[in-house]
Amino acid sequence: MMSSDKGRSFPVDPNLPRWICQNCRHSLCIVGVDSYVDKFSNDSSSRSTLQGGFSVHGANSVLGSTRMDNSFVLLPNQRPQAPGVPPRPRGGPVQSDQGPSGKTMEESFVVVYKSEPASDGVGTNLPSLEGASNGQLQSNNNGFHSTITILKRAFEIATTQTQVDQPLCLECMKVLSDKLDKEVEDVNRDIDAYEACLRRLEGESRDVLSEADFLKEKLKIEEEERQLEAAIQETEKQYAEVNSQLKELELKSVRFKELEERYWQELNNFQFQLMSHQEERDAILTKIEVSQAHLELLKQTNVLNDAFPIHHDGEFGTINNFRLGRLPKIAVEWDEINAAWGQACLLLHTMCQYFKPKFPYRIRMVPMGSYPRIRDSNNTVYELFGPVNLFWSTRYDKAMTLFLTCLKDFAEFAYLKDQENNIPPEKRFRLPYKIDNDKVENHSITQSFNKQENWTKALKYTLCNLKWALYWFIGNTSFQPLSAMVSPRVEVPAISSLYTKRSTDSKFDGRHA
Repeated sequence: MMSSDKGRSFPVDPNLPRWICQNCRHSLCIVGVDSYVDKFSNDSSSRSTLQGGFSVHGANSVLGSTRMDNSFVLLPNQRPQAPGVPPRPRGGPVQSDQGPSGKTMEESFVVVYKSEPASDGVGTNLPSLEGASNGQLQSNNNGFHSTITILKRAFEIATTQTQVDQPLCLECMKVLSDKLDKEVEDVNRDIDAYEACLRRLEGESRDVLSEADFLKEKLKIEEEERQLEAAIQETEKQYAEVNSQLKELELKSVRFKELEERYWQELNNFQFQLMSHQEERDAILTKIEVSQAHLELLKQTNVLNDAFPIHHDGEFGTINNFRLGRLPKIAVEWDEINAAWGQACLLLHTMCQYFKPKFPYRIRMVPMGSYPRIRDSNNTVYELFGPVNLFWSTRYDKAMTLFLTCLKDFAEFAYLKDQENNIPPEKRFRLPYKIDNDKVENHSITQSFNKQENWTKALKYTLCNLKWALYWFIGNTSFQPLSAMVSPRVEVPAISSLYTKRSTDSKFDGRHA
């Protein structure tokens, strides 16, 4: 009998054989082999009938040198018991004695043999509780190995007969038995079906043909066989042709697939290149548009308009944010006034210099930063910078008067220029504030014996006239130095609208004057 130890955990003794189920590969323990030893034994005189499995316990058992706890062991046939050692009845309760290992013997299973004659070379008695001799232990080991040999032989025979590797555990054996039973049932059903068919055939009436009919039938069948063979040959021929055509079509299909793959690759490459070219074209077109817009902006832009912004700050006229003039309550520094005069002189000098020699540049500006000077027609130089004394500023007043004269000459030249260009009289250039000698709109530009309010207002009107001259210059020239820096914020008015602004922006917001 074979039992699997799947549900229990036993320590493995290296001195004992270890059987494994050939199906589930779990460990096995072999019990109840007593009645099968004589059947497979070749020497009946050296072995007797095996007894059923007994459970032997105690510290001095036959295999006392090995650990008997948690093990399954096969022992030789049982010898007469020593006095004082009661035998353990079959199926009796397991005692709770403990061996040297400290574990109970309920976890040990030992198979022993019945008593045998002393001439078989096996031990005569079981060892007593006090121990056993070396000869008896050797005899019992010989019987143990014989039993193992018999079991191996039995498993080999079972494997040969069942065509299934042995040993098997009870669970696997049950599964195998159910499978074999099912196969037997299937075979029995097939046998019954064959027998029923045989009985039906035996019960049918048989028409025996004559010799002539048999020959005719035979010739007919042979003719049909020849026709079928011819049809088969024709079919095989057609099959060969179809196979050859199929191979050709497969080759063509492979070539078409290669061509299709190459086509898609080339198409992808072409589309990629097309997208790259389109992106490059779009980028170039965008650059062209930006460049054209920049060009148009440059065409409408003059560097002088950015270099000399003229505005006003309350009662003061400003150029490049430098105030020109002084008030009793607002004492502007002379450095700021000198810087403003330097910017105004540089602007007027640039515009007059551009139209030479057509413009009679009699009074010349000498821009020198914050220390500008003016040279008259007699080459007399006058300083246009302070500080100056309020009661003694003749040269300073003369320089400012010469500046007004030069600005008036430039305005007259601009008027004549428009007249040459056939511009209508109402659209020709005129200064918004009339200049008469040293006065601008009846406000004297001189400082001697003059109020600061009048002087500041005259300077403000002068800057307004200079701004209108700058507008005319931008609209009638393409002045653009190579070193000029153009700002995209510049908004240049159209040429036709330069003079129409006189009613609104002209006179430099004279209402605040």
